[in-house]
Amino acid sequence: MGTEKLLVVDDERDIRRLLGDFFELQGYQVYTAASGKEALEKLAVQPDLILLDINMPDMDGMEVCRRIRDHVTCPIVFLTARVEEQDRINGLMIGGDDYIVKPFAMEELGARVAAHLRRERRGMVRENVAFHRELVIHYGSRQVFFGEEPVNLTKTEFDLVEFLSLHRGQVFSRERIYELVWSYDSEGDSQIITEHIRRIRQKLKKFTDEEFIETVWGVGYKWIG
Repeated sequence: MGTEKLLVVDDERDIRRLLGDFFELQGYQVYTAASGKEALEKLAVQPDLILLDINMPDMDGMEVCRRIRDHVTCPIVFLTARVEEQDRINGLMIGGDDYIVKPFAMEELGARVAAHLRRERRGMVRENVAFHRELVIHYGSRQVFFGEEPVNLTKTEFDLVEFLSLHRGQVFSRERIYELVWSYDSEGDSQIITEHIRRIRQKLKKFTDEEFIETVWGVGYKWIG
């Protein structure tokens, strides 16, 4: 874990220092940026995960994420004091992988970061699995195709497709999916699962009207491909 690099982006010096000291003690190599513009410049270090504050002057975290999402593959975790559901949805829609509301416990943040990086390290190569004739999931290369056309999923969206498709027919609650996929139990934030699944369905809808993820009302979701 010691070689993994974190980029902490926050306009508050005390927050940057607090997070920097905490994660350096955890064995990470930490880079910091005080603005969106500086964050874009620091991408040259090729971070393994980005902690990104939303409420920054000049260029906020949403705009930073929007600019870099197509160019970086690492997880992007938003840090914000905003608690409205629409704010969470907006962050996920532009490519964020997780959303942590301030104030937060350092232990929780550390566990979230470790869980995201642990998922990144998983390099298990599995055979390709085809569902409904046209949909093909490449677990090893983490790609999804409909026929020969790529389905452009974010890292978190693929993680959800991978998890559900490997447990075909099993029903999981949002909370259980969040716990198993993120490897961390955080009640409340599991609501972001709903938005990720909505976006997965939206992307698949461009290719077919067939359903792959079924909502079991009052219970959760299951893969029916």
